[in-house]
Amino acid sequence: MTNHWVDIKNANLIVVMGGNAAEAHPVGFRWAMEAKIHNNAKLIVIDPRFTRTASVADFYTPIRSGTDIVFLSGVILYLITHEKIHREYVEAYTNASLIVREDFSFDDGLFSGYDAENRQYDKTTWNYELDENGYAKRDKTLTHPRCVWNRLKAHVSRYTPDVVTDICGTPKEDFLKVCEYLAETSVKDKTTSFLYALGWTQHSTGAQNIRTMAMIQLLLGNIGMAGGGINALRGHSNIQGLTDLGLLSQSLPGYLSLPSEKQRDLQTYLQANTPKSTVPGQVNYWQHYPKFFVSLMKSFYGDHARQENDWGFDLLPKWDKPYDVLQYFDMMSQGEVNGYLCQGFNPIASFPNKNKVVAALSKLKFLVTVDPLSTETSSFWQNHGEFNDVDPASIQTEVFRLPCCCFAEENGSIVNSSRWLQWHWKGADAPGEAIGDGEILAGIFKRLRDLYREEGGSAPEQVLSMTWDYLDPDAPTPEEVAQDNNGRALADLRDDNGNVLVKKGQQLSSFAQLRDDGNTASGCWIFAGSWTPAGNQMARRDNADPSGMGNTLGWAWAWPLNRRILYNRASADPLGNPWDAKRQLIAWDGDKWRGVDIPDYSNAAPGTDVGPFIMQPEGMGRLFAIDKMAEGPFPEYYEPFETPLGTNPLHPNVVSNPAARVFKSDFEAMGKADKFPYVGTTYRLTEHFHFWTKHALLNAIAQPEQFVEIGERLAAEKGIKQGDTVKSCHCNLKTSFAALPRIH
Repeated sequence: MTNHWVDIKNANLIVVMGGNAAEAHPVGFRWAMEAKIHNNAKLIVIDPRFTRTASVADFYTPIRSGTDIVFLSGVILYLITHEKIHREYVEAYTNASLIVREDFSFDDGLFSGYDAENRQYDKTTWNYELDENGYAKRDKTLTHPRCVWNRLKAHVSRYTPDVVTDICGTPKEDFLKVCEYLAETSVKDKTTSFLYALGWTQHSTGAQNIRTMAMIQLLLGNIGMAGGGINALRGHSNIQGLTDLGLLSQSLPGYLSLPSEKQRDLQTYLQANTPKSTVPGQVNYWQHYPKFFVSLMKSFYGDHARQENDWGFDLLPKWDKPYDVLQYFDMMSQGEVNGYLCQGFNPIASFPNKNKVVAALSKLKFLVTVDPLSTETSSFWQNHGEFNDVDPASIQTEVFRLPCCCFAEENGSIVNSSRWLQWHWKGADAPGEAIGDGEILAGIFKRLRDLYREEGGSAPEQVLSMTWDYLDPDAPTPEEVAQDNNGRALADLRDDNGNVLVKKGQQLSSFAQLRDDGNTASGCWIFAGSWTPAGNQMARRDNADPSGMGNTLGWAWAWPLNRRILYNRASADPLGNPWDAKRQLIAWDGDKWRGVDIPDYSNAAPGTDVGPFIMQPEGMGRLFAIDKMAEGPFPEYYEPFETPLGTNPLHPNVVSNPAARVFKSDFEAMGKADKFPYVGTTYRLTEHFHFWTKHALLNAIAQPEQFVEIGERLAAEKGIKQGDTVKSCHCNLKTSFAALPRIH
């Protein structure tokens, strides 16, 4: 979330698309209802299914599954055509005026630079035209034919209301009604809040779904505003935390990148990840990347990370392809993996193509599961024959189950969708032999380290060099780990005048105190400030809200630096005056930025060309993404790989996402339109929390079995009645569900 849960109450319009907040996030959804009741806000739901959220909406309209980019691009075209944009915001705070390279092009579903053999793009042409000083050329009049603004208008020109209706199935009058609702919030004193979840992300165009919505919010001037923003509804409490801490295999904590095999030395790695400003005088906060990285390496390796060995850069693995969990399971299915340590994860229940997952697990030498409860993954071998007709006795995998605590049985922090780190205290001791995750990992690490010391092995220095200076090495406490994440001074930190800012050994108060000279250590730079010399900021419980806007700066702690609304500099005009006095977050007082939130800006005075989006080298919100998106700098509509249409109405030559990574075995397992003409979607139930509550009697009574909802017309056509059992045979997976025919 760029904003936060409570801030939803400040919106004038709430659009729920790609999510079902009333059912999947019932506690957080109260803030949408607060907006309706106390702010006279309108609630719009756009969903293939009439949901519990839709049942309390002011306006609901259907959409064909997977066609969100068509719908949203149509909205962009409407806003531009009808001049329903926050023009001053767009001109000042987005890259609309920057000029795109002359050799950039788009034709028949493909952008320039496409490599068909490798299914990926060379993004060289997706960039700005630069002047002799390396700065992006700009036309503030927005008349240059190659400025981003005119490129965008040309790109979305195909997404007319008729095209939206034809592809999305949304009635034209419904689509136009949504556009009108959104257009009303292009004025300075109204905001829209978009809420989305896995209904957007779990697609072959998931990232572009979100990006298209972000572009709408930029056009409306809603990013950085109270009641605005881009708000992802995380499925459960620590999904935000795992991405913050770099648990994705190509990531390092704080959204730093793991080096690739092309970055064989520190200088090359830092050069690739430390952007240069593309607009003169722009504040570019990623220029501090070396400080974040060196401090992380000092946290990892302590005295083994020194300047003369490039801060231990060679100790980090280098990837040659995206080794995420999908890649790992594909390698596992090919027999290329010996073992898998599965902690707090249940891939059999979470992944598509269960056949492949079970077959892959069957080829391991060992599987270790770390979980409070027995899961389908930990007992996959018991029902193996149900899926693949293989005798469980023939499975070579040795399974080790390590029972750990659940979150309520140990202290720790949880990071919610709002980026709030909230400390919690254990409610009970763990039962039986269950112990904390930290103790389990410490036991594995220490035994591995002892084996390396005694027997050697491949790349021993990566393990033997690791810092492990906890009070009890066998059981690091959550408090110690939290302080490591925050970071501390390894020497006295002084200002330019020699004054001591932070004493050696003291906790840091801000990531601004991080150094690239080896004198600071921080396990996650964005968490710097969460445990300061004043103590555990995550444990604060002051719910005071003097502004009435819900920011409650004394409740827990939000990264970065306790800021509640990201990019809040954009809530004020270029001269520093709030766009809307009722939503004032920060303002320039003649000396510095002040307000009811932590200013997301430097001390640069208003009136300069310094933009509010300080994590971008141009300081602007990007309507044209120059280097981040795999599929293209503008969103483009592609049909799902298993589209029942069998073609793409916009460009039949490029049906599905040409840059999506799909493994050969998955391609072969995908259904075809002739055999699978109907689309199914999944969703959460309020009565259950993932796989946990199926073990709880009352939850099982409230919702005892899985079911399928089928529209009454289709059910009648197929001869299915209420309470019948149906089979889904996709991917040879035969699972029976109780069919509950319903029409909405």
